[in-house]
Amino acid sequence: MTAQKTLYITGVAGFLGSHLADHFLAAGHRVLGCDTLIGGYRQNVPEGVGFFESDILDLAAMRQQMKGVDVVVHAAALAYEGLSVFSPRLVTENIVGGSASVFSAAISCGVSRVVFCSSMARYGACDVPFREEMTCRPQDPYGIGKVAAEDLLRNLGEVHGFDWSIAVPHNIIGPRQKYDDPFRNVASIMVNLMLQGRQPIIYGDGSQKRCFSYVADVVPGLARMALDESLHGATINVGPDEEFVSVLELATRIARLLDFPLDPVFVPARPQEVLLATCSADRARNLLGYRTEHTLDEGLSKVIEYVRNRGPLPFSYHLDVEILNEKTPATWTKHMF
Repeated sequence: MTAQKTLYITGVAGFLGSHLADHFLAAGHRVLGCDTLIGGYRQNVPEGVGFFESDILDLAAMRQQMKGVDVVVHAAALAYEGLSVFSPRLVTENIVGGSASVFSAAISCGVSRVVFCSSMARYGACDVPFREEMTCRPQDPYGIGKVAAEDLLRNLGEVHGFDWSIAVPHNIIGPRQKYDDPFRNVASIMVNLMLQGRQPIIYGDGSQKRCFSYVADVVPGLARMALDESLHGATINVGPDEEFVSVLELATRIARLLDFPLDPVFVPARPQEVLLATCSADRARNLLGYRTEHTLDEGLSKVIEYVRNRGPLPFSYHLDVEILNEKTPATWTKHMF
């Protein structure tokens, strides 16, 4: 049995962070964490977590909260890949500046290990399936910021001598995901719309292809990366590579599960959106014992159950779109969701 650790999770009220907290608490560890509640819900925070409602950009707060912490899992992110093309300051400040603040606080407090949750946006225009040894070719400010934060972590780890690893989760779905957000979480957006009797909105022709990860399949591998010191310096894609589906197929599957008469609304494609994006899970299988336990339809059914139980919600345009021009999606400027 792994000795009890004190873990600090940034973004602990978020979708991924809250599920990680559940996992660590169940294993007998002490869990602390912070969140601004921009991208999560307060009710997501599991009972037993030492919760701080604060911003990762607040270095003084991070230093105070990380005292006595063994491992930091940096899961907080304004994970707005599409929006980052139109709000680069907001997203880059959070991804790069926020990560620098978290890493600096961890070093100052003597944290022994840091796990950074990156994104498959790091790969950008690489050929699929994306493999960890590929040279990153990010296509948008969000991906560029994630690569910069990875480089910061490697550099600081080498200089200051702490353990680190980089997890690359991708397109995670499941309960607790924010579904009233018009800027991200395509599966949850579609479910929320269809449960309101509204048609899903699809950018371009819907031929963009992705693999979607059910959260319960991803969490054990991420938790192992936090606790297994033999994984120092590893970058690992964590998620499935079996069901590679188009966005249009995703909408079709959700509609079938809901018995919904599908007639999608097609709008112009967003700039810099990658057409094909899926990661190889070979390294995760070899190093983490990763296995896909849930099919895509099973994961989507869990999303539907969650949104239905909480109730569909109107979409909240809660973030500033910094660049308004002819390329800015009308879905945002005209509040089409």
